[in-house]
This record gives sequence, structure tokens and C-alpha cells, in this order.
Amino acid sequence: MDLDAYSAAHRAEWDRLAVLAGQRKLSGRDSDELIDLYQSASAHLAEIKATVGETVQGDHISLALAKARVRFTGAPTNPLRQLTIFFANQLPAALYRIRWSSLVVTVLFAAVATAFGAWFTINPELLDLLGPEELRREYAEQEFVSYYSESSEGGFTGQVWTNNAWLTAQCVMFGITGVYPVYLLFVNAQGLGISAAVMNEFDRLDQFFLYISPHGQLELYSIFVAGAAGMLIFWSWVAPGARTRRQALAEDGRAFFTIVVGLALSLLVSGVIEGFVTRQDWPWPVKIGIGTVALAAFLVYQWVVGRRAARAGETGDLLEFDAGAKVPVAG
Repeated sequence: MDLDAYSAAHRAEWDRLAVLAGQRKLSGRDSDELIDLYQSASAHLAEIKATVGETVQGDHISLALAKARVRFTGAPTNPLRQLTIFFANQLPAALYRIRWSSLVVTVLFAAVATAFGAWFTINPELLDLLGPEELRREYAEQEFVSYYSESSEGGFTGQVWTNNAWLTAQCVMFGITGVYPVYLLFVNAQGLGISAAVMNEFDRLDQFFLYISPHGQLELYSIFVAGAAGMLIFWSWVAPGARTRRQALAEDGRAFFTIVVGLALSLLVSGVIEGFVTRQDWPWPVKIGIGTVALAAFLVYQWVVGRRAARAGETGDLLEFDAGAKVPVAG
């Protein structure tokens, strides 16, 4: 081995490893780079030792690797502090990044649902394709309302929560396809619009909105946010900008998967409202007001708290860390 030539070829990588290992805070992109450089430098050191033995260059690499290893294996920060950082900075910052796309998804969903509801209402023959009139009447006059009280409060809450949480997780997980989130949102908008048309057919449209409004405000918006996150993961792959596609997917994927955690909690809240509030014999303004307050709190968290976190430099990337925090090592 020509050690001088080998060192000249890889010196920039070793120096960059030393610089990253010594930084107090790393972004998600820097963390990925640190891991890659650590693995390649380890291979370089092994090759130098196997062919040349102990050298000054090898000692330089060993020192950089040791500093990097401290970043990987350092003592973890206090779990309570990590939770505070997550909920006060990372999660709202990630939600803030998709604030406008969330509104776009909201408008498009409402447009599709309204279009299908109007189409089936204007063309009653389409309703016959859904089934016999007797079954539609039973749905409108009995099943729609009884659905909210057919199970215990806790059981019903758990049922709707797990179903909706799984739906939002799919939107993010399969967002890279660019098709699956659109399909899920379209099918749900279609079903909502057709359900409204059936209720309207038997003069029950008021019940449709009354029973959906308490929990549906936060529930539906949470699903819209998940759809927006999924589509932006797809867009980060299509148009990564100055980043490589691998970097864009890694960074945005980590950031938007934090949203899954937040949406699981918001859907738990909407599930509690659906299970414990919607069925109650309370005045409708009270029940709808509870849902409105829940949605307003989520919007404040996304737009106000999220803006504050974003202006502080937070991106929502879970691999942004301070000195001493652990970093997962691939391979």
C-alpha cells in the first residue's frame, strides 16, 4: 500500500469525521453523514493496520473514531427531558411544516365529499345501486344513530381509535407511493358524501351533521394531516432539491413519522369524544363545542407552537441531538 497516496485520497473524509464528531449538535443530515463516515473510516483503519501496521495516519483515524463513538454510546439524556423536547419542539415543528398542505387536503376532501353527496342526491337512481330502499331507510333511521351507542364507552373508544390510528399510519407509511394516501382519502370522502345523501333521502341530514360534529372535527383533520405528511414524503422523493433522494427520504421520513405519534394522541382524544360525548343526552351546542375546542387546541399547537419551534431552528427530525445523545449505528 502507498500510504501517502491512500491518505491523500481519504484525508478529507477523516477530517470531516473529526469535525462532525466534535460538533455539539447535529442535524439529521449530519447524523446520517457521521454514521456513513464512521463505517468507512473503520474500514480504512482496518486496511491500514493489516497492510502497514501502526502509523500516524492510523492514530489520526482512531482518534476521530473514538470521538464519534462517544456520540453513539454516550449516556442518554433524561427521558422526561426528551419527552419535553419532543412535545414542545420536534412534534409541533413537524406539524408546522405541513400546515398549508394540511389545509389543501382539507379543502379537497370537503370538495369530493360534497360532490358525491350532491351527485347522489340529484340522481336518486344512484341510491338504488346501494341497496333496497328498506335497507337504506333502516340505516338512516336506526343504524346511523345506534352505531354510537352499540358498545360500551371504553370499548367503542378503543375501537374507533385503533381503526383511525391505523388509517393515519398507513397514509404516512405508504406515502412514498404517492397513490395510497390519495386513494384512502378519496374513498373516505366518497363514503362520507354518499352517507350524507342517504341520510338526506329520509330527512335525517340534520342528524348526520349533529352526530359527526362533536368528534369528527378533530378526527377528520387528523386524517387530513396524515394524508399531507404522506404526500410530502412522496414529494421529497420526486423533488429532493439540493439533497440526494436518500437524504431527503431519511430526513423527511423521520420528521413526518413523529407526526404519527402526535396523531395517535389526537385521535385518542377524538375517540374519547366519540365514545363518551357524542352518545350523551346533552345539548348539541355543548357536545359540538367540546369538539370545536379540541380542534382549536390542535390548530394552535400546529400553527402557533409549531411556528415558535420552527423559528428556533427545530425541524422535527428525531436524529437532531445534543452532545451525549445516542445515535443509531447502521450495520
